[in-house]
Amino acid sequence: MQVKDSVFIVTGGASGLGGATARMLIDGGGKVLIADLKEAEGNALAAELGANARFIRTDVTDETSGRAAVAAAVERFAAVHGLVNCAGVVHGERVLGKEGVHALASFVRVININLVGTFNMTRLAAEQMAKNTPNAGGERGVIVFTASVAAFDGQIGQP
Repeated sequence: MQVKDSVFIVTGGASGLGGATARMLIDGGGKVLIADLKEAEGNALAAELGANARFIRTDVTDETSGRAAVAAAVERFAAVHGLVNCAGVVHGERVLGKEGVHALASFVRVININLVGTFNMTRLAAEQMAKNTPNAGGERGVIVFTASVAAFDGQIGQP
């Protein structure tokens, strides 16, 4: 897929890997919808990147919020050609530590954002991209999944 003139949603796009991805896509001639919970950072980055970027506050774990992000990309840029899943969190806590057992709520939060949120945004973006006319290579869109080094080299206390 060519980046130039393509529209991408970048989850977790307000900072870190997502922010760098948004910059790279804009530098390559793409258009970017920055989907993140961090409003101040997201709005600042969208302003910095210019007319081909827009921020929308998005909770990737929420279907309504995810659908709103996809709709915002279509409304602003007329299509969605790609999704880059960068939204993710990490929580360090031992399964059993000196203060007791690992809090279930913190584990559930990590799973909801990193797994359920990624799946949610993937299915919603795929639904929209299925409406695209295939390009010369037969592509309707692209979905990219990212992971931190913790996916391959876990740290003590990381689920």
